[in-house]
Amino acid sequence: MIYKFRLLSDEVDNFRRDIEIDSDAKFIELNNAILESVGYPDDQMTSFFICNEKWIKEVEITREDMGGMSEEDNYVMADTVIGDLVEEEKQKLMYVFDPLGDRVFYIELSKIEFGKDIDKAVCIKSVGDAPAQTLNINELLSKTTTSADDDDFSEDFYGEDGYNEEDIDQDGYNIGDLSEISSIDDLY
Repeated sequence: MIYKFRLLSDEVDNFRRDIEIDSDAKFIELNNAILESVGYPDDQMTSFFICNEKWIKEVEITREDMGGMSEEDNYVMADTVIGDLVEEEKQKLMYVFDPLGDRVFYIELSKIEFGKDIDKAVCIKSVGDAPAQTLNINELLSKTTTSADDDDFSEDFYGEDGYNEEDIDQDGYNIGDLSEISSIDDLY
């Protein structure tokens, strides 16, 4: 079977890649086809996530064995056949191409062609430029920090009128008399 995957980006509106790959191929081959189609070097710890219909991550396929001690299955790209985890059209996946910036491509299995095989993954449609593979440090910091105007705890956090101390239920805290506490052990 041939799987046709469509990749989209939430960073670039006119970006799209369509990749054909055999269902018996391993995720590492899809990884390499994606990198080649967008012109990224192979120097990041990429990973795939199998998602549900609402794009919620369910199963991770990592580039390297992370040595997880959990009871959950650990999937590694070089060992995992795509068709073992992706079986239906419209199946959703995420491809993490920038793990530090937590940036992804959204992937959907757009079509399954039965009775056909393909030797090597190929990009059959390329539209638009891919986003930069990694953000520079300034972009990364601006993505993780906010200005006071964007901060949920700015001076307007309590509304225009602020808060009234009389509205706080002191009995609800049940603090008691703190003067009798001589050590942190007295709290327990």
